[in-house]
Amino acid sequence: MKLLAIDTSGETCSAALLQDGTLTQRLETAPRRHAELILPMMQQLVDEAGLRLTDLDALAFARGPGSFTGVRIAASVIQGVAFGVDQPVIPVSTLAAIAQGAYRRSGHTRLLVALDARMDEVYWGAFEINEAGLAEARGSERVCAPEAVPAPEGEGWYGVGPGWAAYAERLRPQIGTALAGVLEEGVCEARDLAVLAEAEHRLGHEVVPELAIPVYLRDQVTRKG
Repeated sequence: MKLLAIDTSGETCSAALLQDGTLTQRLETAPRRHAELILPMMQQLVDEAGLRLTDLDALAFARGPGSFTGVRIAASVIQGVAFGVDQPVIPVSTLAAIAQGAYRRSGHTRLLVALDARMDEVYWGAFEINEAGLAEARGSERVCAPEAVPAPEGEGWYGVGPGWAAYAERLRPQIGTALAGVLEEGVCEARDLAVLAEAEHRLGHEVVPELAIPVYLRDQVTRKG
């Protein structure tokens, strides 16, 4: 399978090519340059692999939640490319990709992902790693005050994502003894998107380009990302 995934939902901008089980990624921290960087990253990966965009089987992107501006950039770029090469699109949760990356780095299988949603709120999602090594949601993703996050079932959960740095003292009481620790790293990377997208592709969970739209989790989408 040949799949190209992109993320512009946060501080980092990344693109990854999954080709027959081999992953290659480009990543740069440049929060104000996502629109400038992402297309050249995509083209570089394809060129280095000796491919053309028309050789791809599918495209994937981080659908959100995240920076409003960032998720809009990824959605518009992936829509344009998908229309041009007539390929399906696989939207992937930013929170799920962060959980997948945390598992890849740490091996922990119960992950509570928190992003700073501004307006004194967090984007929140709980994920467990299944037998296939893939992040699966436990409950719905949400945006809420740190004091309103739901406590997970069981113990051995690890916090991950920049929302923990911003609101740790307000999140910890909600999780209580279920929280085993907080992981330092926690950004969305296209390589982890690609892994999740490949699994979605096998299940036939793809959309036509015009349905590749952001998921904000919040109605106030005019706020600057």
